[in-house]
Parts: sequence; C-alpha cells; structure tokens
Amino acid sequence: MPRYALLILPAFNRVYGESSVRLTLAELAVFSSRALEGEVLDSAEARIGGVPYVVFETARPLSERDVRLLSNLSSVYAVFGVEGDLLRPLTMSPRDRLSSDLLTIQKYAGKTNEHFTKLLLNVTALAGDKGLSDGLQVFDPLCGRGTTLNQALMYGYDAYGIDVDGKDFEAYSGFIKTWLRNKRLKHTAETVPVRRDRALAGRRLNIAFGLSKEAVKAGDVQHLAVVNADTLRSREFFKPRSFDLVVTDAPYGVQHGSKGGAGLSRSPLELLAKAVPGWAELLRPGGAMGIAWNTYGGKSAELGRILAEAGLEVLEYPDFEHWVDQAIVRDVIVARKPA
Repeated sequence: MPRYALLILPAFNRVYGESSVRLTLAELAVFSSRALEGEVLDSAEARIGGVPYVVFETARPLSERDVRLLSNLSSVYAVFGVEGDLLRPLTMSPRDRLSSDLLTIQKYAGKTNEHFTKLLLNVTALAGDKGLSDGLQVFDPLCGRGTTLNQALMYGYDAYGIDVDGKDFEAYSGFIKTWLRNKRLKHTAETVPVRRDRALAGRRLNIAFGLSKEAVKAGDVQHLAVVNADTLRSREFFKPRSFDLVVTDAPYGVQHGSKGGAGLSRSPLELLAKAVPGWAELLRPGGAMGIAWNTYGGKSAELGRILAEAGLEVLEYPDFEHWVDQAIVRDVIVARKPA
C-alpha cells in the first residue's frame, strides 16, 4: 500500500507543540473521512532523522487533489511519499493567499494559537457540504482580536465577526487597516455607527480588498466586517442563513470573558446556551458550526445538547482534547445544519 509522511511544523508555543502530533492524527482522520479520495487506512507518530512525523498508508495513491487538501493541515510543514528508506517530497499547494504575518504579528495575552485556529477552521469546513472550497462566508461570533477572521482571510474567504469588547474592536481595526496599508493592497475601510430605533446599537468596521488593482477591477474582492456589540444581538447585524461556517473559540472563563449589556459576567456554558440558537439561525443549510471551549467550564455532552436543541447535528470528532495550562483543557465540537 502507498505510504506517506507528514513533517510536523515546529510550534512556537511549547505546550501546543507537545500536542501537535496527536492533534494532526485527529485532523488527518477528519480529512480522510470527509475529503480525501485516497482513504487513510493507518496512521501513527514516527521520528525520522530525529524529528517528528505523522506516517500513514492509503488504500490507493494520493491524487493531486488529495495533496492539495493535505497541504492545509494545520501543523504540517511538508508532505512526502515514502519509498523504502527515502522520502520523496510532494508539491504542496496550500490555500493561503496572503502573507503569514497576518496571523503572527499580533501578540497579546490570551491569543489563540494560530495552528489551532487553522485546525478548528479546517475541521469545521470539512463538516459542511462545501468542504474546503472557494468562496465561503465565515462568521466568528466571539471574534476578539480577529485570529479566526485572519485565518479565514488567508484562505480567500469573506470573514465576519462580532465582539462586545470595545478595546479588542479598536485594536483589531487598527491592526488590519495598518496591515493592508503596509502590504499595499487595494482596499476600502470604514468604521460606521449602527443605529436601531435611533439609538446607537454598535459600531461596524467594513473592509473590502483585493490583491491588486487588476483583481479589484475583475471583481476578485474579499470582504471583512466586524461589529462591536454583544454576540446575543448577532441577528440584529447579520441576516439569517448568511454564513457557510460559524467558527469560534469560546471564552475559557480564565483570561477571556463575556459581558452582557447590563455588565453581568456570563459563564462560558451559560453564554453558549443563550447564543447558539441565534448563531444557528445565521448558518445556511448544509453549513457547519465549530466551537473550541475549556472543558473545565462544561462537558461535551452538555454542549452537544445545546447544539442539538438548536437544530444542529453533532458530529463524532474524537481526540481533539488537549492541555493548554493548569486552568484550561481545550476541546472541539462540530455540528452541521441539515440541508
């Protein structure tokens, strides 16, 4: 049977790096079951030349399409075909269309690891009917300073977010505008007040950009919109069935928090119980919702029940639980909206 090896990308975060091989095995299993033509039959961790790899066998040789898909695995640096004791490099074609510093420049306490953000987006997209295809609309209803939004933009998707924290809204607005100017990308950007019944309901950042003037003229434009408001009011700012994916890293109850309009703190599970039904209404049929959360704040069965009561089908995505620090053990749950 054909045999392959994935070289694992070194992680700047030591703790995440210790989990990256196991998480890659779980992510590869999702790719295999939902996207690859060459089904993965066996996979395992291996050390080749003293560095970590994931090795696997397939029922038939990987197609060019398969290799393109595997190029997007969150912690993979290179893909090889195994030929005896030799590794033959396969040409990688990741979806990334923007400079990687879009993801790495921002540094702040509580920032989600970029590799994990990519993993969460990958496995959520693969749960939807469109998979990792072009032209997806991605919504992060707890977007913070935009890590998920930036990964969606990297893939060429349109990205939308909402967050109640005004400081995060200002920080992300300033960052993305500066980044677009520094990269000399053709773009428009505006921050406008949003009013409901003549009262100020929030602020909205609207950005449209293309990779070149020619691209913009040809209509090859990406859109980014971020609203500074409570996520429970998402339906006031976005239309039902607007998004292919809802992807978010929920508050951990440690460094993250969520506050309602009255300024009362909500526990992560309490927040999700109130917010998920509204988020589900924003999903298109056949779309998918992926949530990362701290298991110390609620068990997967409880969160699965919340998703199911919102009309979503929870998928079996095992082996994504991993240790972050003494107060955080993170896991992933993914659900699909019936077509």
